[in-house]
Amino acid sequence: MRPLIVIKGAGDLATGIAHRLFMSGFRIIMTDLAQPTVVRRTVAFAEAVFTGSMIVEGVTAVKTELTQAIEVVQQGNIAVVVDEQAAVVGHYKPWGVVDAILAKRNLGTTIGDAPVVVGVGPGFIAGTDVHAVVETKRGHYLGKVITSGAAIPNTGIPGDVGGYTHERVLRAPGSGIFQTVGQIGRQVAAGEIVARVTGVPVQATISGVLRGLLRDGLAVTPGMKVGDIDPRCVPDHCFTISDKARAVGGGVLEAILLIGSRQKVRIF
Repeated sequence: MRPLIVIKGAGDLATGIAHRLFMSGFRIIMTDLAQPTVVRRTVAFAEAVFTGSMIVEGVTAVKTELTQAIEVVQQGNIAVVVDEQAAVVGHYKPWGVVDAILAKRNLGTTIGDAPVVVGVGPGFIAGTDVHAVVETKRGHYLGKVITSGAAIPNTGIPGDVGGYTHERVLRAPGSGIFQTVGQIGRQVAAGEIVARVTGVPVQATISGVLRGLLRDGLAVTPGMKVGDIDPRCVPDHCFTISDKARAVGGGVLEAILLIGSRQKVRIF
């Protein structure tokens, strides 16, 4: 039987990880919040929480209850469970756990959760919290597997895309309910209104393609990330897994195989 992996988080980066592991032969259960605040939702399995199912690059994820997750997996799909406390880990005792919540800190993952435990990004210490950490910072070390120590600390500066960092990220002007105006995949001009927060406009900060936008009707707080503009202006990028997610997914796959072999745990 193929090994079962639980991935905490189902955003676009976690989706890139899940897709790579699924295509490599692993069975996948993902967890997320009841109302995921995912910006790149056209390439996030978290969208299944709202729609019931989500297809990303030919792989289907289906929302289900914790006790029925294994049935979804046995049907050849990825299971998505609303499970903030990751109770699915204790219920199914998976072969591996990947914490891809990207909270910049460890929210409760321990090295004893499974035979193989991987932390994604800063907030974990390989050898203490988890068996391995995978680097998420764009640049030379993106996707690197770390078996001792931690990832590069969070700088608070978004990764450079097309020469832009802070400028490409759209943020909420205040607290309220998010209302979409623009559509993911559409080209926008700097200054154009692409959303509103309880009537207050959110304007495009630069010209480009609207790559991500929060789901309509969600509550937001001041400064919260609500959208993402890609200055490279390639609409297909809005509907396919990003280079970063693919690189991190490859790193997680490497980490799983590496730690499994070191611990002489049978994989396939």
